[in-house]
Amino acid sequence: MQHTHISLAHGNGGRFMRELINELFARHLANPLLNTRTDAAALPEFNGEVMITTDGFTVQPLEFPGGDIGALAIHGTVNDLAVAGAEPLYLSLNAFIEEGLEIAQLERIIQSLATAAKHAGVNIVTGDTKVVRRGEGGGLYLATTGVGLKHPGQNLSMDQIQSGDRLLVSGPVGDHGTAVMLAREQFGMRGDLQSDAASVLPLTRALREFSGLRFMRDPTRGGLASVMQEIHQATGFGLRLWQTAIPVREPVTAVCEMLGYDPLYLACEGRVVAVIAENQAEDALAQWQDLPQGTDAALVGKITTTGQRVILETDIGGERILEELEDDPLPRIC
Repeated sequence: MQHTHISLAHGNGGRFMRELINELFARHLANPLLNTRTDAAALPEFNGEVMITTDGFTVQPLEFPGGDIGALAIHGTVNDLAVAGAEPLYLSLNAFIEEGLEIAQLERIIQSLATAAKHAGVNIVTGDTKVVRRGEGGGLYLATTGVGLKHPGQNLSMDQIQSGDRLLVSGPVGDHGTAVMLAREQFGMRGDLQSDAASVLPLTRALREFSGLRFMRDPTRGGLASVMQEIHQATGFGLRLWQTAIPVREPVTAVCEMLGYDPLYLACEGRVVAVIAENQAEDALAQWQDLPQGTDAALVGKITTTGQRVILETDIGGERILEELEDDPLPRIC
């Protein structure tokens, strides 16, 4: 390609668009299912229950410490399948590119996306590219759909949650939201904190054989507190969290204290919240802590009786109600 920046001609169906797709997208994402030059992918027969998910990604900036919108799109889609008890297999990819985006940056992002897909063991099998006028987009938006196979015998649902169940989190919370916030330099602040954006497949695979595993969720927008609220509203049970047990990195705590944010409401992109029977919680925690992705995993709370709220037992011995998130503290975060 001779151009250095995206123009509207890259979305008109002509030579420039063909070159963009062939020399950038197809080159990095090549696989037998994608390379058929047809408008639809023919998938092999499935042997099991098929699960499907879809997602969109609008993060700003497009590249941030620890990741970028490309890898984030893969991780976000793979993780939604993984916490539902599925093994991800295939993804579609739609790219909405703003006129004026630097092609070198676009290539870095697609290369990162391809690397993340390879590491997760998934193939991009179909996709579409659109170009929008300058000022009508945020540089690049991505939309994905993921297909996977449900692990046999696993029935993860909030309907399975029982009073007395324990709450596990696989690592420190708030890293992604804080890293993206610092990357924006909105507040004149900088730091070395990196996003936790990653595939959670090793973590979800580690818990598959636990019969007492009730439910899993990745705490993205709204963070850990919003997952707790989601469970409370769906089940009617109360939840009790122990602040001293919740892992939060010191830089995240420091930034939140300075700017008035609560790390429990900040997005994670490589963590899992699991609800598991009390008698299996310690063993499940040990399984996570044996993994590189779960060394800082912690038992952070429990399910209580109906009619109660989401309560945080604070580190000074008090209690605080964790209300449902209303305002968006950090828009364009994932």
